[in-house]
Amino acid sequence: MTSQPFTILAAAHELPCRVVTNDELAAQMDTSDEWIRQRTGIHTRHIAAPDQTTSTLSTSVAQKLLHQSGVAPDQISYVLVATMSPDYATPATAAQVQGNIGATNAVAFDLSAACSGFVYGLHVMAKLLAGAAPGYGIVLGGETLSRLVDWQDRSTAVLFGDGAGGVLVTNNPAAGNGQYLGDDLHTLGDQGEYLTARQLGGSDPDPYLRMNGRKVYSFATRHVPRSLTAGVTQAGLSLTAVDYFLLHQANARIIQQVAKELDQPLAKFPQNIATVGNTAAASEPILLSTEIADRRIQRGQTLALCGFGGGLTVGTVILRY
Repeated sequence: MTSQPFTILAAAHELPCRVVTNDELAAQMDTSDEWIRQRTGIHTRHIAAPDQTTSTLSTSVAQKLLHQSGVAPDQISYVLVATMSPDYATPATAAQVQGNIGATNAVAFDLSAACSGFVYGLHVMAKLLAGAAPGYGIVLGGETLSRLVDWQDRSTAVLFGDGAGGVLVTNNPAAGNGQYLGDDLHTLGDQGEYLTARQLGGSDPDPYLRMNGRKVYSFATRHVPRSLTAGVTQAGLSLTAVDYFLLHQANARIIQQVAKELDQPLAKFPQNIATVGNTAAASEPILLSTEIADRRIQRGQTLALCGFGGGLTVGTVILRY
């Protein structure tokens, strides 16, 4: 894909109020604050209240995006929600959001690519808006992973949290100088067994999220540097030209290893995993929203967003903000 107008007009996120500490988890399973921090970098995570769902969290984000941008709901052409924890098999979470915000002219659908979902969603939105008349699209990542976790399994329960984040984008050159510069996406379906959730078929259905941590770590530390390098090259840039690398917040050690492999300063890899944990498809948009709100990300900067996880999948998108 060649460079095209793609301006992020607004970014927002929503986190549940309830914060669960490592010490709370240690009180109900064989783990400790020190064990979790050393292996993951996670201190706390947000857990949805009983009346909060992936659709309500995502709707809140969409409403914030409309408010920030000043775009009317009926001006939205597309609503995409990346999630692995939807409220229903159908209707799609995106359809629920579309109805909730009154985006009556928008086509709405979900995208299932686990922790790569938001990046895949940006890629799809860029394709939808490419060459079209000026329009607007909303790309969201939303998760309530707490409802997929076996809270007696310390290998997964300590990792995941709930939340939603997203962006409102336009292909209108008059709206800003944002650009979609390049990408790199891959799926390794033959390794999908290493991260599964809510197995419904077969002789032994399993409602919980299961992960082979060592296999996923090995996959991430090999394929994420490759994808980032390929995406930057496809954009006609160098790694040094990237101002910030916004990686899926799966594990602090993975982020550190990727920075090392790319020979880039860790300061270019912002992190919020300590307070948010792994929020799958919501991870990168929550981080992006936070960095923009804190004014660390500025207009004109070049960003590399990379998601990786279930599928197994990996995806990189290069943007000029």
